[in-house]
Amino acid sequence: MFGLFKSPAYSDPQLGDLRRAGGLWRGSSSLGEAQIPLALAGTRSAPDSDAIEIARSIPSGYPHWQPFIEQAMFEHYAPYAEAMAGEESAESGIPHIEKPADVWPHIAAEFVQVTPLDGVLAIEIGYRVAWDDEHTLGARLRDGQLIELNGSVLPP
Repeated sequence: MFGLFKSPAYSDPQLGDLRRAGGLWRGSSSLGEAQIPLALAGTRSAPDSDAIEIARSIPSGYPHWQPFIEQAMFEHYAPYAEAMAGEESAESGIPHIEKPADVWPHIAAEFVQVTPLDGVLAIEIGYRVAWDDEHTLGARLRDGQLIELNGSVLPP
């Protein structure tokens, strides 16, 4: 009986099969060499067509966004490093990072979503970071530009 209310799968030539769960269309996307969970806005019958187009741009756009993301991550890291200055890295759990490009070994993408932010579709990439194990950071992008690094986001 409940199958009557279930949304049919949606197949996209680039994104693959998407299934609706929790109010979003879910699949996976590649970020660099990693495949991570993808969530898209849409209706019960299909993902939002603009969200699909944005999601298709993620693999090719990601290399261009990385310098902005790494700079924001480094700026987020700096106060943690300052607070632990003088302590050994092993004791504090805070890695030693000298420049923005050095953040990548210490962060991992957990998810990517294309959903409305202030009423306009945006990309959010959720990252776990070694210096803040209590929060998932959200790099939010719109029109190929980083608009903010949110210090605490939840997976979609």
